[in-house]
Amino acid sequence: MLFGPGGGPPHMRPPGERAKRPGETLRRLWGYLSRESWALAATALLVMLTLCVELAGPYLMGRAIDLYISRGDLPGLARLIGLMIAAYAAGAAGVWLQTYIMVGVAQRAVRNLRRDLFAKLQTLSLRFFDRHPHGELMSRLTNDIDNISNVLSSGATQLLASGLGLVGVVGVMLAVNMPLAMVTMVVVPLTYALTRTVAARTLREFRAQQEALGALNGLIEENVTGQRVVKAYVREEVAIKDFDVVNRRLQRAATRAQILGGLMGPLMNMVNNLGLAVVAGAGGLLALNGLASVGTIAAFISYARRFTRPLNEIAHLFNAIQGALAGAERVFQIMDEVPDLVDAPDARPVTHLEGDVVFDDVSFSYEPGVPVLKHVSLHARPGQVVALVGPTGAGKTTIANLLTRFYDVDSGAILIDGQDIRRLAQDDLRRKVGLVLQDNFLFADTVMENIRYGRLDATDEEVIAAARLGNADSFIRRLPRGYQTVLSERGSNLSQGQRQLLAIARAILADPSILILDEATSNVDTRTERQVQAALQRLMQGRTSFVIAHRLSTIRNADQVLVVHNGEIIERGTHDSLLAQRGFYYQLYMTQFARSPKGSLAEAPGAPGVSTSPAWTRRGDASLGTAPAEG
Repeated sequence: MLFGPGGGPPHMRPPGERAKRPGETLRRLWGYLSRESWALAATALLVMLTLCVELAGPYLMGRAIDLYISRGDLPGLARLIGLMIAAYAAGAAGVWLQTYIMVGVAQRAVRNLRRDLFAKLQTLSLRFFDRHPHGELMSRLTNDIDNISNVLSSGATQLLASGLGLVGVVGVMLAVNMPLAMVTMVVVPLTYALTRTVAARTLREFRAQQEALGALNGLIEENVTGQRVVKAYVREEVAIKDFDVVNRRLQRAATRAQILGGLMGPLMNMVNNLGLAVVAGAGGLLALNGLASVGTIAAFISYARRFTRPLNEIAHLFNAIQGALAGAERVFQIMDEVPDLVDAPDARPVTHLEGDVVFDDVSFSYEPGVPVLKHVSLHARPGQVVALVGPTGAGKTTIANLLTRFYDVDSGAILIDGQDIRRLAQDDLRRKVGLVLQDNFLFADTVMENIRYGRLDATDEEVIAAARLGNADSFIRRLPRGYQTVLSERGSNLSQGQRQLLAIARAILADPSILILDEATSNVDTRTERQVQAALQRLMQGRTSFVIAHRLSTIRNADQVLVVHNGEIIERGTHDSLLAQRGFYYQLYMTQFARSPKGSLAEAPGAPGVSTSPAWTRRGDASLGTAPAEG
């Protein structure tokens, strides 16, 4: 594949890493919410109105005791009860309405956040994806943003209501009876101390939980994608054991986070009950001394409950907020990534390329200190076929990676038509460079749209014409719905050869100036290979083509053969001249072919087959395909 130096173990930060800037994270989340200022203002207004209605309840209850129950005034009591019912009904309606508005606000904010994160991923270079397992990235797009969504949908309103409710209750209590109000608030310092103590540890544990969940998602994605290999090597038990290790890591992290977060509820209940006991005792003393009425004490007990309820809600929200903050920080870490490859400020648009390609003393490494290419120089003139051969891992695919500017060179320069590709607009450059790989990616969409991926503005007629040139039209028309047949994931309901023909049709439609063909026929049978070869022959006509080939019989008529070994071009020339030198290329060739008893070249046992198709023995026809990822 034309992607980086290969895989590796999931990149994980150490479990238990603390959030570095929760305040900054909250500010950035607020930036997404603040775009809905009118809805937020309406929600805040509803919260205040609902709060006023709810605060009236205990006051009315105290009035009912002092004015009506103590005097036996049943008609007056009935009127007051009716007023209380109306107040509580209005409060319930207000809560529903503010929730309705806030859910819409939160979902739009999360939609924008998810969109920005996905868009950011599209700007990052392949080096970033080399360092991050795909499943872990998917976890940030799904699980982490879901945690944010849950908090914003209900938690934000609840937090606002609790904060305003706390202020409102304190104001009413101070107005009704200041001594009892001061007694009620003795629980505030204790609540603050408990919350602060638990806060630091809880945030750290929830972050570790999110990290472990991301690692588990990465393992699942890798295992599902590689299920054929797992079964082929009978590694189901090993896969289960590996999964169990990561799953247990998540279990331990989640257990610590949830247990620690669960402490808040019992601790707050204990504080609440302590506060109620203090208020009841102090109220009783005041009543015995004639300093407060029974109704006032009853109202105050209700206010004390309402005073501690916002504290409880904030404490319970604290766990969800920690999870959301941990997820938001992971999301913003990606948002803050600086792309390795960016267009120069004065990058030039590319409208046409002749296809004159020069590698000028190019050196490159995927990891610092581990060189992959060392002082590589080459020159491909427009329309030439340049074959890259050599052992696996020599650096052939890396040359293709650099030509498409998936990575930037460490030193030297790559020139196309005399222009350094770092001075060209990336998108324009890649539109002029076509790829046909050994294992081409097809999307879960129709055949028509998969071919149209080469040029999105192409008409149906142009797509069909490209399919005909690519020898794909005949098999497409035999599919259940022809060009409208929906492919399964990665095109698994097609054969390898059919997928290759669709990829060639896609490249024909794109009409590139430069082609990179990477072992495109290595996975197909002989009959299908002839079809692929004929399609490639049409595709290569008039284009500068770089052929990464392991089957040396297919490059006999290449204009140049470059032998790459240990990151260097050690031999260059034509097929015949390199054989005459009896050097490294000659040795590679002879490992594939041996002399038959009659003196003719015949395939050595176990070596790749020699193509007998005339398409590969005419000038400009070369077998191409995808070498394994090198680096």
